[in-house]
Amino acid sequence: MACGRRFGKTLMGGVVCLATAVKGASVAWVVPTFKNARPIWRFVEQHAAGVASVNKSELIAKFPGGGWVGVYTGENDVALRGEAFDLVVVDEAAQIKPETYTDVIMPTLADRDGRALLISTPKGKNWFYQEYMRGMADGELYASFTAPSSANPSPQIKRAAQMARERMSERTYKQEWLAQFVDDGALFVNIDKLATLAPQPYQPGHTYSIGVDWARASGGDYTVFAVIDATTKEMVNMVRIQGWAFERQLDRLAGLWNEYGQPAIVAEYNSLGGPLVERLQAAGLPVTGFTTTAGTKHQIISGLELAFDQMELKLLNDHALMLELNAFEKKERAGLPSYSAPSGFHDDTVIALALAWHNVAAPSWLMLGDE
Repeated sequence: MACGRRFGKTLMGGVVCLATAVKGASVAWVVPTFKNARPIWRFVEQHAAGVASVNKSELIAKFPGGGWVGVYTGENDVALRGEAFDLVVVDEAAQIKPETYTDVIMPTLADRDGRALLISTPKGKNWFYQEYMRGMADGELYASFTAPSSANPSPQIKRAAQMARERMSERTYKQEWLAQFVDDGALFVNIDKLATLAPQPYQPGHTYSIGVDWARASGGDYTVFAVIDATTKEMVNMVRIQGWAFERQLDRLAGLWNEYGQPAIVAEYNSLGGPLVERLQAAGLPVTGFTTTAGTKHQIISGLELAFDQMELKLLNDHALMLELNAFEKKERAGLPSYSAPSGFHDDTVIALALAWHNVAAPSWLMLGDE
């Protein structure tokens, strides 16, 4: 849950922790540092007094029914290892190291099929943002919510939020008080401003480009066909399919090609893409195969990044597209840039869009890695 400053996230976390523990559950309340733990522990002491047995040295309150709540810190996550919890509440989660969550906290939930509640003011688009986006995409095992500071019913907090709006930068206000995830070094910027379009039909006299990222029928990825109107520099269509046999995929692409005036196609050539590209070429479609390497991927992704930065390419208002664009990462490995989606996410729409745009910005006969 992404929360603005003074929304009341700590109060909410404390209520959830104590209400769960009093029913017999094992609960951990995790905060970034020992300094953060002091007000948390005072809350536990105050509200568990007379009901629970309180151990100040270990920061644990035990209830008569067998439930208990312990306060832990992310900076000393050794204390969490080996424990088993029904619930872990992570306060100011964005300030905790991602490996503390994935390598230490998540295993403590396995034995009891436990739950995690992550509450925090955003801090750029880090691991907490990725978990938030999982909730936006999943709807079954994950759920995400946003609570700006103004959602606090206190008149004083509402007034403080208004004063903050007048005294700080727009970026800081959005993150700290509106609980929005600002770009803060994210690879692609201006996504919300650019993603405003609905799918558009073929316009006579316009030039189009189709980018293709393939996926196997038996895998969990998607085959994506992205269509850009090179005349207006707008994304006008996207086909995203999963579980289709290659024959159906080729037929659908041929239909889309005819629908948009038989434009140039740029398709991934690596691995399974090679035979598919060659079949399309044999059928007379103007397909350029794109061999993806570290260098060529850097080329197409950098081109797409620049288009977003300069607000040159308008996008479809599509949830899957925006999710993948926001989650897409750039990392440095041995001095070289590496691009991919985080674990559990897809990047099929990103690659298809990057290929289509690269063919607009640099015609296919100039492309690196074409076959």
